[in-house]
Amino acid sequence: MGKQICDSTTSSPVIPWRDPTATPSSLDADLVNQHSTLPPEATTTAWENVMGLVEQQRSHLTRLYNDGVLWKHPDDKKMSIVFRLSHGGEVDSDGNCLFTAARKSMGTVTTATASELRMRTVKRFVEDLGSVDQETKGMIESAIRHMYSPDLKTGWGIHVVQEIKLLAKKQDREGLDSTIDELVQLGMERQCAAESVYKERCIAVDDGRSWANYMSISGSPDNEYDIITMQYTEEGLLTVDENRNGHAAAFGDDIAIECLATEFKREIFVVQAHGSDGMVDEENCVFFLPHRPRSEICEPPFFLFMKGTGWCGAGGDHYEPLIAHPSFIVSQEKVALVL
Repeated sequence: MGKQICDSTTSSPVIPWRDPTATPSSLDADLVNQHSTLPPEATTTAWENVMGLVEQQRSHLTRLYNDGVLWKHPDDKKMSIVFRLSHGGEVDSDGNCLFTAARKSMGTVTTATASELRMRTVKRFVEDLGSVDQETKGMIESAIRHMYSPDLKTGWGIHVVQEIKLLAKKQDREGLDSTIDELVQLGMERQCAAESVYKERCIAVDDGRSWANYMSISGSPDNEYDIITMQYTEEGLLTVDENRNGHAAAFGDDIAIECLATEFKREIFVVQAHGSDGMVDEENCVFFLPHRPRSEICEPPFFLFMKGTGWCGAGGDHYEPLIAHPSFIVSQEKVALVL
């Protein structure tokens, strides 16, 4: 699952579907040779066999494989390469899909497990946040509040449902349950009692430190915290997911993707395919969202695929791996897209 930041400074601009018209650039042959071998475990699926797509999406995605996309190094335009993109297979919808998909997309570049990628992402975030100026830190933490502790007085023109994420220490769960039960015995409705107790005694995800604690959660019994999710409509509280078994994991978001890109010094392109609830029009049902590392770029990019249920996700988006097959440029005018 994944969360996209809307109108956030941490997100890069969307690259819409378009036919390239720029002048062709040269190809670094060594780059192609270096990355021309697929990871041994890579299995690909033809786009016509991928579930949950409409015909317009299949057509555009098939062209990404047949014609390829042209990537140019942002700082060295002579270094360019065409990638033909195929689907890398399903991954579990367990909240860890960003990191599972990234591991498959990177192939032999990393031997890290999905859990290790998650922790490297969090470590990179903490280190980078400590090195930025106060203005940049403020913008990052504003984006965090926007995603996980939104102002419920606003935003209803965009969202039908908004979520608030809270962190409960596993060691405190018994005490929290006892307090909720006491309020229920006094006549309060269970859901309202849970909302009151969790808001008062749990940690809001609203700054860098709490984001790091949140993004560290993989749904393992070894995690320090459990995730509490409260959903609201404009009329008020809708549901409280108390996550009593502690299996909920933190969904990867745009901040996590940028940290992952920085950790591996590679651009990451999220290829988004939205259904009719998220389409601008049929010609733009597939688009690319780039995430650049804060550091230098030392390797070619890798790609992730997102099948979304609507624009801002709210936990409704799911990441899957894309396998990038490098090839030489035949004619830039014939590629599906210039990144």
